[in-house]
Amino acid sequence: MALCGCLLSQSEGSPVSERIVSPAGRGFLLLDSHPTGCFRSVAQMRAEAGQRAQLPEDGPVALVIGSSAGYGLAATVVGLARHGIRGVGIGFERPPGRRTATAGWYRTIATDAIAGELGCDFSFVNADAFADTTKTDVLDLIAKRFGGLDYLVYSVAAPRRTDPRTGVTYQSVIKPLGAAHTTKTLEFDSEGTPTLREIGAEPANDAEAAATVQVMGGEDWSRWITALAERDLLRDGFRTVALSYIGSTLTSAIYRDGTIGAAKAHLEATADGLSDRLSAVGGRALTSVNGAAVTQASTAIPGIALYVGVLRAVLAERLQSPVEQSIQLWDQLTGARPFDLDEAGRIRLDRWELDPAVQAKVAERWASITSETVTELADVDWFRTQYRNLYGFDVPGIDYSRPVEPDLPWPMPR
Repeated sequence: MALCGCLLSQSEGSPVSERIVSPAGRGFLLLDSHPTGCFRSVAQMRAEAGQRAQLPEDGPVALVIGSSAGYGLAATVVGLARHGIRGVGIGFERPPGRRTATAGWYRTIATDAIAGELGCDFSFVNADAFADTTKTDVLDLIAKRFGGLDYLVYSVAAPRRTDPRTGVTYQSVIKPLGAAHTTKTLEFDSEGTPTLREIGAEPANDAEAAATVQVMGGEDWSRWITALAERDLLRDGFRTVALSYIGSTLTSAIYRDGTIGAAKAHLEATADGLSDRLSAVGGRALTSVNGAAVTQASTAIPGIALYVGVLRAVLAERLQSPVEQSIQLWDQLTGARPFDLDEAGRIRLDRWELDPAVQAKVAERWASITSETVTELADVDWFRTQYRNLYGFDVPGIDYSRPVEPDLPWPMPR
C-alpha cells in the first residue's frame, strides 16, 4: 500500500540514530516499539476497514479520545477510511529518547498519514485527556477549524488520573470486590514457551475501589461534554459513545464484578445523565459494549490472556477484530444501520462472544486446561503474535535484523 511504502521509506534511511530494535521486556510489557512494524500494523487495519468509493468532501467532525491504541485507534482508522471524518484525535504517548517512543506514537504517525492520503482534515494531539488545559486547547482547535462537533468517541484506559480541579492523583487497581479470587493466567517464558499458573488477588478496599472509579468511570467523559456545551460546540444531533466491556462469567470476578467493572458501571450510568443533558441539541450519549480483544490494557488483567486465547481457539476467524466492531459502531452512530441495544440501552458489539454456545465451549476448555494441554485448548501462538504486534513485532514482511530510525516526530497539525 502507498501508506506503508511511504512510512517505510522514512524509517529506512540512514541517519545516525538508526538502530536495531528488539522486543525486550517482561511478561506482556515490552520496553521498545518497532516503528516499521507499527506502521505496517496500521496499514493492515486500514486495509481491513476498506474504503467507500466516494468519501464526503466535508465529513462529520469527530473527537476521538484515546485514538492511539486499542479500540480508539480502530475507531479512528475506520472513521477516516469509511466516513471521511474530520476533527481531532487525542493520545498520551512517550516520545523517543533513550528508548524508542511508545507504539502509540508510531501508530499515530501512520494514522495521520491515512488522514493525509484521504484528504481528511484530522489532527492529533499528544496530551493528558484528563487535564483541563488539554480540553481548552482541543476545544480551541475544534472551534477555530470546524465550529462544532458531531461525534465524540471516548476510549480511555489509564492507570492513574490527576483531577485538575483538586490536584489529587487517583491510582486504579485490578482487584475483585468483596472476596479474594484465584484464577488461571497465561504466561510466556523468555523463549516464548507458554505456561499456566494460578494467581490470587486480595479484594480491594473501599478507597481502592473509589479511586478506580475516579480513573476509569464517567467523570472525565462528562467533563468533556460540559466543556463542549459551555463553548456551544455541540452540533444538532450530536452523539457520543464511551467504550465498555462485560465479558464472560469466567473472568467476571476479576473484571466485571471487580474494581474495573465498578468503573464501567459508573461509565454506563453516566451515559443516562448525559443523554438528558444532550436532549437540548437532539443529542444522545451511549456506551458500547465491545467484544474481547488483545490490547495493551487487556493484557494487564489476570486471566484475560488465557480467556482470549481459548476464545480464539473456539471461534477461529469468527472472532471479531476491533476494526470489524468499529465498522458496526460507526454505522450505528451515523444512522447507516439501527442501534443494536440491550435492555439497559447499551450498544452491543459483543453478541458473538457471549453467545451461550460459544461460552459453553470456552468454559469446557477452561475447566480442563493445564500447562500440558494449553497449546491444544487455547490458540497461544495467535495470542503471542497479537500482543507482540501491539509493539510492532512479529508483523509479516518486516526484516527485524535491519536498523530503523526510531526518532520520528509527532505529526504536525494540518
